[in-house]
Amino acid sequence: MLLFGRQRLLPAVSGFVILLLASSIHGASDSLEGLNQSYKIVQPLELTPKLSLQLKLHAFLLWSSVGFLMPIGVLLIRFSSNVKSAKAVRVLFYCHVAAQVAGVALATAAAALSITNFENAFNNTHQRIGVALYGLVWLQPLIGFLRPDRGVKARSVWYLAHWLLGLAVCVVGVANVYIGLHTYRERTGRSVGLWTALLTAEVSAVALVYLLQDRWNHVVRQEEAAAGDERRSETETSEESPSYPANDHKEVAVMP
Repeated sequence: MLLFGRQRLLPAVSGFVILLLASSIHGASDSLEGLNQSYKIVQPLELTPKLSLQLKLHAFLLWSSVGFLMPIGVLLIRFSSNVKSAKAVRVLFYCHVAAQVAGVALATAAAALSITNFENAFNNTHQRIGVALYGLVWLQPLIGFLRPDRGVKARSVWYLAHWLLGLAVCVVGVANVYIGLHTYRERTGRSVGLWTALLTAEVSAVALVYLLQDRWNHVVRQEEAAAGDERRSETETSEESPSYPANDHKEVAVMP
């Protein structure tokens, strides 16, 4: 019954997100039509202390969300596939869910901050990608919640879709953070070299761990296979060698 409800709810939720994205893009196109050609040239942004704080908070929220928490959630769920303890698997799964929920909450806060305080003319790449990214960020946890039960034929299709969408959110999100930093530098003339370097270091570390997980799994499997071969070899050797009784000597009676 629960599976049937999930199957009916998924198309409805997906349709809602698609309509939300379509309406946002349509509104963006309408606003772009009203802009004259001179406005398409990047205009310098006059920073007030309040606007500067809001921009920094917006950048921090998105960085923490799609640039850190969501990639960490991917690493956690991948690491759980190598854990043999059922309790450890549950702990890693709930940590994965917590990281993703926190990431969605921070991304939503960043979107709300942008809508209420920034100009939303959608005349730059950062804003256009951001609209699509917010929709994907909300679609991903909903797909995760509506996962089919184990053993159901649709489970493999769901897993592939959930995995690909999760990677897409992380990659597009990190790329949009870079684009946002570049846009900030263009509009304000302020240097973002330090923040770009820090973001690059953090993303490189996460990517390195992600790539090494498969190699580490291979090393562990090779060690387990080698240990199994060694045990089989010792067993075969012990079976082939003759066995002798512990006391295989003749006792000599001492005559008085």
